[in-house]
Amino acid sequence: MTKPIFIGGTSSHAGKSWMTTAICAWLHRRGVRVAAFKAQNMSNNSYPCRTGGEIGRAQVAQAWACGLEPEPVMNPILLKPNSDGGSQVVVNGKVWKDLSAREYYAHHGVLREVVMNAYAELAARFDVIVIEGAGSVAEPNLRSFDLVNLGLATALSAPWLLVGDIERGGIFASIIGTVGLLTPEERLLLRAFAVNKFRGDHTLFDEGRQILEDRTGVPCLGVFPYAADIHIDDEDSLSIPERSQPSPTSGGQVCAIVRFPRISNSTDFRLLPEACWITEARDRNVDFVFLPGTKNTIGDLEWLCAQGLDEWLRAQYRRGATIVGICGGFQMLGESIDDPHGMESNRRHAAGLGFLPMKTTLNQQKTTRVVRACSPKGHSYQAYEIHLGETIMEQASLSPFAILEDGSREGVRGDRVIGTYLHGAFEDPAVLAELGIVTEPRNPSSFERLADWFTPFASRFEELFL
Repeated sequence: MTKPIFIGGTSSHAGKSWMTTAICAWLHRRGVRVAAFKAQNMSNNSYPCRTGGEIGRAQVAQAWACGLEPEPVMNPILLKPNSDGGSQVVVNGKVWKDLSAREYYAHHGVLREVVMNAYAELAARFDVIVIEGAGSVAEPNLRSFDLVNLGLATALSAPWLLVGDIERGGIFASIIGTVGLLTPEERLLLRAFAVNKFRGDHTLFDEGRQILEDRTGVPCLGVFPYAADIHIDDEDSLSIPERSQPSPTSGGQVCAIVRFPRISNSTDFRLLPEACWITEARDRNVDFVFLPGTKNTIGDLEWLCAQGLDEWLRAQYRRGATIVGICGGFQMLGESIDDPHGMESNRRHAAGLGFLPMKTTLNQQKTTRVVRACSPKGHSYQAYEIHLGETIMEQASLSPFAILEDGSREGVRGDRVIGTYLHGAFEDPAVLAELGIVTEPRNPSSFERLADWFTPFASRFEELFL
């Protein structure tokens, strides 16, 4: 009989993804056949499965922590925001519809069946399913439409853990308030709460822990330490750090990244922690400007121009900066972008920034694949593509950004202008180094270290959940 365990949070970024990944890594270490599951995720940070389709990057990390190849059934619904009130809905890895929030709720019955079928498929193959919720579990106004939080937990009779973030403050209000909003059925399944991201001597919170247990009637699984030296992929762009001024990398290069309103795959820049994320022109000169991927290329290009960042880019280029575009940012660097089928917005055509002699057309079929690429200096690395566009270069003489394993040319390297569809390329230190960007050595993502982080609380977890 498969054992479901649900991980819910008091808010977004309380540490649900982190906790889910750690539990998966710990169970996998013990030899348990475990899989991770998130019914519905809202994120533009996604990754292609080798079997086809795309899921959220956080769920990919969780699959790897379980020792598994990621597959769409682990994240059957992925919402990719492409406007202020709408999202592209990806179902079982494939684009399904573009819907507003109200339209999405109208499909609740169909989508609930998708979720339950996906869970059943995993449950037929694994002994434990660790289920991650989304945002706050205590949103009474959304209870009737719930597909991912306590509506799912109660449907599966899953015991659950409530995670609260002490770093952001308000831990008492968030945990006590959340428990106070639960229905009797939801409260019956709650086994424990966890205080996450505590810095310093955790015994200083002994009294606070006791207050929380007394006020909620729920045991504390533990006060979990903040672990700045362990990295896992960010679930979405809300994790982008705020930085008003850029700092040089260890190699002395100063980098800026344009923070589009509908940015996608912000994980491309995790090796550039000192970079400045900008939404308006800056007086300071930089050495590199990165244009990230976006879920609405024409819309974010219009935003960029409205902010005056198009002229700022040209000024930076004239002063010697290198402009780097990834996916949607790559498309913006050309002469034009056409969206004849309205795949991303109501705008059918836009003039590009004109840095590269190329034109892009957005197609109805999305490209999602993992590739092996080789840099000009012979460095081999893995990357991935998730895009609708097809880009045609008008000058075949331009050098490619990379050569793929099938021998095809990918992207372009012009005169201090670089464009590529390869997400993940700049997560490789050697690729950055070939551009002249040297970063400090950084501990890689380590599921073993996550399992170690969770181990001090494991016996209590077994007692309460297994």
